[in-house]
Amino acid sequence: MKLFRTPLVAGLAAVGMVAASLSLSGCRADAAQTPATPAATPGLQSVTLAAPRAVRSTPREEVTGTLFPSQALQVGFEVGGRLEKVRVKKGQTVQEGQTLGQLNPEISDAQLAQAQASVAAAEVSAAMATDVAERNAKLQQQGNVSDLQNRTSSTQARQAEAQLLAARAQLAQAQAGRRRHDLKAPFAGTVTDAPEQVGAIVGPGVALFSLENVGTLLLKTTVAESTRARLKPGTRVRVEVIGGSTFTDEAVIRTVIPSADPATRRIPVDILVPNKDGRFVANTLARVVLPLGEAEEAHALPTSALSSSGGDHVFVVTPSGEVRRVDVQVLERGVREVVVKAAAPLDKVVEYLTPSLAEGTRVSVK
Repeated sequence: MKLFRTPLVAGLAAVGMVAASLSLSGCRADAAQTPATPAATPGLQSVTLAAPRAVRSTPREEVTGTLFPSQALQVGFEVGGRLEKVRVKKGQTVQEGQTLGQLNPEISDAQLAQAQASVAAAEVSAAMATDVAERNAKLQQQGNVSDLQNRTSSTQARQAEAQLLAARAQLAQAQAGRRRHDLKAPFAGTVTDAPEQVGAIVGPGVALFSLENVGTLLLKTTVAESTRARLKPGTRVRVEVIGGSTFTDEAVIRTVIPSADPATRRIPVDILVPNKDGRFVANTLARVVLPLGEAEEAHALPTSALSSSGGDHVFVVTPSGEVRRVDVQVLERGVREVVVKAAAPLDKVVEYLTPSLAEGTRVSVK
């Protein structure tokens, strides 16, 4: 069977062939005009720069330490006995010499009375022996008493005097023992521990009361050996409670020990912290800011620009696009900013440092 194309179909087919031909021609022309794309080059690490601010800052060092009471002591009776009275309670403030507790004094009072009686008897004996000796001395001069009798009476008088001295010594000992039945505060402070009840038999030297003077606290800390020469006793420093808002600028360096701790090789430093208002709590941690010199020119920059790996330093970008390390000395550390003294001028520093960033790395600046 023979197929016949209508004029319309034949026309459409011709138009399609012409369009396809033109399309192929255009593709060849475009391919001839567009050059070949070169191979992709490795991408550079992108960094952000920050401009440091010029500031004046005093070199200082922040260290932590423990706030101890300036005086702390556990006290007990020097003699044994039965605890009869407790005169203070935990948390109570006492004055120097105030009675803390008392032992039962019955035996001590009896010993004291016996010693007093012995002294009275010795005084009578000594007086009589002295009188006889004096009378015999006069009679011996008159020839009515022999020399032997005179020497004997004199010896007896001296012996009676010695017995009197011994009796007085026993009395003094009994009086001292009686006084030690009353336990008194050796200094003004706060009672941090005391017996809850009476009646127990206590031995000499057993600690029953704890007393602390928290009106002034003693902050104990350590510094590096290189810092010791720049710290002077009497210098005022700032002390802050770690994790709190309490602080004082009236703390004073009391002692800089001229010998390093054998374990840490650091220098112990004692700082007196006034605490009459009770703002600080004893036996807690605190931070102290130690001034190390006069105010000097420095730079303030974001904390994200500081690296402490291998020593404190920052990175700058050279005109050729390479990273260069600049060592710095940190003068102040804050939450968002640090103040540093740089070994070279700082124009802009790299922020948000990454572990892959190192000396000589080529980077691109955002």
